Amino acid sequence: MDNRPGAVFCWSGGKDSALCLDKVLKENTYEVRYLLTTVNTNYNRISMHGVREDLLDLQAAAIGIPLLKVGVAEGTNDEYERQMEWVLERAKFEGIRHVIFGDIFLEDLRAYRERNLGRIGMEALFPLWKSDTSVIIRDFISRGFKALICCTSDAFPGSDWLGRTIDEDFVRDLPAGVDPCGENGEYHSFCFEGPIFKKTIPFTAGEKVFHPFELEPGQENQDLPGPSTNGFWYCDLLPGE
Repeated sequence: MDNRPGAVFCWSGGKDSALCLDKVLKENTYEVRYLLTTVNTNYNRISMHGVREDLLDLQAAAIGIPLLKVGVAEGTNDEYERQMEWVLERAKFEGIRHVIFGDIFLEDLRAYRERNLGRIGMEALFPLWKSDTSVIIRDFISRGFKALICCTSDAFPGSDWLGRTIDEDFVRDLPAGVDPCGENGEYHSFCFEGPIFKKTIPFTAGEKVFHPFELEPGQENQDLPGPSTNGFWYCDLLPGE
C-alpha cells in the first residue's frame, strides 16, 4: 500500500509544468494520482496555451498518469471556479487533499489558488515558488527537456519567436526585459520530450494565428513590460504520426 499523500498535478503542457512534475516525481514525497488541465470546450484546446486537446492527450499518455480535464466554454472566472471545484471534489472523494502547481511568481495568482482550494478543504503546493527563472530555464535544458514556443505576446517578444525550440540559443537571444521563463506572460510553450515522457510527442508546426484582446476603444493592455500588447500570436501545432 502506498502511504504517500495523494496529489493532483495541474498540467499546462509547457516547460514549467514539465520541470515541476519531474521534480515532484523524483522527490517522491507525493503520489501524483492525476494530471489536471483546463480545456476550452469550444475549440478543444488547452486554455491560454492554445494547444490542441489531441496533443494534450498524447502528453498524458506518454507520461503515464491519468488526466482530468476541466472544461470551460464561457471563459468567465465564475465558470472556471465552478468547473474546477466539481472536478477537484471528485478527486477529494478519493482521499486526495493536495494540488500541485508549477507557478513561480505572481502573488495574486497564488493567493487566488489557495483561497479557492481552502474553500473545499484542499491544499495548494508550489515546488518552484520564487526560484530564479534564469536557473530554471537552464535546468530545464540540462535535464534533456525539449519544448517549442507555441504562444507569444504580439509586442514582447513577438511572432518571430513562434516555433523556436527552447535551448541555449533561445536563452541567449531573449530580448532584454523578457523573463527567461516568460513569467510575465511573454510566451508559452509546448513540451514534447524529456525524462517524464516514455516517448517523444509527435507533432508538426502549422500556421501562425493572431488573437487580439477584446478591449474597449482607446483601451490598451499594459500588463507586460516594454511595449504595450494587444493580443497573442499562436502557432497551431498538429499531432504527428
